[in-house]
Amino acid sequence: MDDDQGQARDAPALAAGAELSALVIGLLKGVLYREGDERLWGTLLDLQARVRDYVSVLGLELVLDEAEGYAFLKSRAETAEDEAAPKLPRLVARRPLSFPVSLLLALLRKKLAEFDAGGAETRLVLSRDEIVELVRVFLPQSSNEARLIDQIETHINKVVELGFLRRLKSAGGSARGPDSYEVRRILKAFVDAQWLADFDARLAVYRAQVDPDNGG
Repeated sequence: MDDDQGQARDAPALAAGAELSALVIGLLKGVLYREGDERLWGTLLDLQARVRDYVSVLGLELVLDEAEGYAFLKSRAETAEDEAAPKLPRLVARRPLSFPVSLLLALLRKKLAEFDAGGAETRLVLSRDEIVELVRVFLPQSSNEARLIDQIETHINKVVELGFLRRLKSAGGSARGPDSYEVRRILKAFVDAQWLADFDARLAVYRAQVDPDNGG
C-alpha cells in the first residue's frame, strides 16, 4: 500500500520530468514554433525557468519570443569567468554563409521590416519570382537567364534549409505550380540592425567591384 501511495506521489514529478525532457530534446533538434504545436508551446511557457536552468549546464541559453511565437537554443555568450574554464564543445554549430545567402537574408529582413511598418497582416508571403527579383539586381548580369535563376533558387533552398523561409503549397494543394514562401519571423532574431548595417557596408564594396561605374 505504501508503495502505491509513493508511486502516486511521484507520478506528477515523473510527468513533469518527461515534459522537460521532451522540450529540451525538441529544442536541441531545432526551432519550436507556437503554430507547430500549441500544447508543447504552452508547456514551454510553464517550464521555461527549468528549461533555462537545464540547458545552461550545456553552455546554451533559451531564446523565447512570446509575441512572435518561436523559441530556440543558442550558445551562451562567453564571460570573463568562462575564459578561465575548460572549453566545452559547441552543441549549436556556427554555419558560415556564402555572400549570396547572406545577401538574401538581408533583403528578406529588410522586406520584413517594411512589411511590419506598413500593414496589419502578420505573415509575409513572397512568390519565387518576387524573391528572384529582390536578389538579381545585386548580382552580376548574366547572359544566361535560366542559369542565373537556377543559382538564385539554390540560395532560396539554402534559406529554406536554415529555417528562415517556409515553402508553401500552391493553390488547391497541388505540388505543381509556382512556389511561394513565408518569411519566418525568427529571421528578426538572427538579423538585427547592427548586422544589417555591417552588411550594407560590405554590399557597397561588393557593388563597386561588380559595377565600377556605380561605385561612387
